[in-house]
Amino acid sequence: MKNRLVKKRSAKAGLPPGTLVHIGEQRSEAARVSIIAYDDKGVYEQAFDDLSACFPLRAQPGVSWINVEGIHSVDLLQKLGECYGLHPLVLEDILNTDQRPKREDYGAYLFIVLKMLSLKNGNNGVAAEQMSLILGPNFVLSFQEGLAGDPFDPVRERLRAGRGKIRSLGADYLVYSLIDAIVDNYFVILESLAERIEQLEEELVANPVRETVGRLHTLKREVIFLRKSVWPLREVISGLERRESSLVREETAIYLRDVYDHTVQIIDTVETFRDILSGLLDIYLSTISNRTNEVMKVLTIIATLFMPLTFIAGLYGMNFHYMPELNWRWGYPAVLFLMLMVIGGMLVFFRRKKWI
Repeated sequence: MKNRLVKKRSAKAGLPPGTLVHIGEQRSEAARVSIIAYDDKGVYEQAFDDLSACFPLRAQPGVSWINVEGIHSVDLLQKLGECYGLHPLVLEDILNTDQRPKREDYGAYLFIVLKMLSLKNGNNGVAAEQMSLILGPNFVLSFQEGLAGDPFDPVRERLRAGRGKIRSLGADYLVYSLIDAIVDNYFVILESLAERIEQLEEELVANPVRETVGRLHTLKREVIFLRKSVWPLREVISGLERRESSLVREETAIYLRDVYDHTVQIIDTVETFRDILSGLLDIYLSTISNRTNEVMKVLTIIATLFMPLTFIAGLYGMNFHYMPELNWRWGYPAVLFLMLMVIGGMLVFFRRKKWI
């Protein structure tokens, strides 16, 4: 059984909102916690399993990025929430991985939820995990479900090397960089989907089979899921760009506008994919219908050709004694010749009518 962390009230009625519980089998692996603390002068990085090293960073100058991979440890999240003053409902939403992309302003910090997508092995399908971000005045907390890999390696490299403005700007620019990395990874997903749709279209036109329809419906489900993941994200980034929170500075809002444009572009592409897939289904139905019509046309032509032959064979198959052709020496070849002439005449007629 797959382990998951859900709300307490989902497991047992009557418990207050914000109460957390771990349901299912206990997972043996520990959550992976990494810290990157930096300012314009340098960067400090550490990975560990104990949160004790996080607490002193709360009051230190500079920006601290704490990334938690694996949200099955309720105690760990509660300690982190106590250290940074997180509301219990925020922790509850972090544990409930069925959240839609959203942004909530708690005054002292912003809570952002979005979906982080990746390609499955062999580029056959899309894997998704919930990404929760908390933006504070001088800290960023990120929570991943624990799937292997994330698109943040370029951000980490920029922090280590001090390239660009990331170490000179604040925590809001770091959140922008993380969101931008997730959104840019959506284009990788779209490119893979575009290739699969193109291959599917070629198969549907050339030789559609029943398995092709199954792949078509799988692609439609993936596109619908991608749309559900990206469509609300537009409003999330739009709210950040409008600086509805004082935690987002004007310098960062300019960069968020670029991410917003990318999000709109992704939504337009996803809508195009939906239209293409709907058209592919119509192509499949039309191809099957045309193939059926071709088969029926061939069968109809064969049946039509044999109708007069059946009449002639039936006429001379009647068991009457007085039939002139029965005693004629050339009767049998003449009847065969007549049948061939009838078939030839009908084929010429069908050709002139462009039926064959």
